[in-house]
Amino acid sequence: MASKTGGTGSAGADAGGAGRGLKVRVKTARGRTVSQTRWLQRQLNDPYVAAARRDGYRSRAAYKLAEMDDKFHLLRPGALILDLGATPGGWTQVAVARTNADPAAKGKRGRVVAVDINPMDSVPGSDFLLLDFLDPEAPELVRALLGGAPDVVLSDMAAPATGHRPTDHLKIVALCEIALDFAVAVLAPGGAFVAKVLQGGTEGTLLTLLKKNFAQVRHAKPKASRADSAEMYVVATGFRPATEPETEDTAP
Repeated sequence: MASKTGGTGSAGADAGGAGRGLKVRVKTARGRTVSQTRWLQRQLNDPYVAAARRDGYRSRAAYKLAEMDDKFHLLRPGALILDLGATPGGWTQVAVARTNADPAAKGKRGRVVAVDINPMDSVPGSDFLLLDFLDPEAPELVRALLGGAPDVVLSDMAAPATGHRPTDHLKIVALCEIALDFAVAVLAPGGAFVAKVLQGGTEGTLLTLLKKNFAQVRHAKPKASRADSAEMYVVATGFRPATEPETEDTAP
């Protein structure tokens, strides 16, 4: 699949202002359920879906990351970025553009590594690992491709929704905790972690872990996130690596 590595600072705002109002009505066809028809109608009338096609993004989710970066300034030129659960690659495209990772980019060059257990056509300017990031070898593989510890770990992972909000919340939190464990193992000091959660945010053990490991923990609901969606994002910055405990010299 060919792709573009677009993504400017104003991408989210431009998308949000386009295509307001219902333009396409979809009738329920034979073999298509009512819920499928509603989903199709929503897609056809979503300004961010239209903007993604226009701008060459692989998914509308690209605008979510673009908006968060506009606010929190995560993806600076020259930064090393790890995108977990990257398929289909919308976040990877934004990361490549904003860190100058594309080979054609001028200025200080960043590096982006995308990881997923599902296949994905590589985004120009990034490296893709078809890998379960829980694999014991994953941290070393990531560092080798990036040329060092990542400055930012991104995770837009979400388990398939069940429709039962408490269950979906637990599944999302579990994925976030797994991604956080990996981030803590690989992040550079002062680095950032961005991951999907649900409304209600980060609670209990997850929030405790975030506050223990990062100087600041905030929540964001990008405009590109659908108003009827319960998704939110946690943005943790100022990573503080745990110091190794001192050991007594027991040599004679």
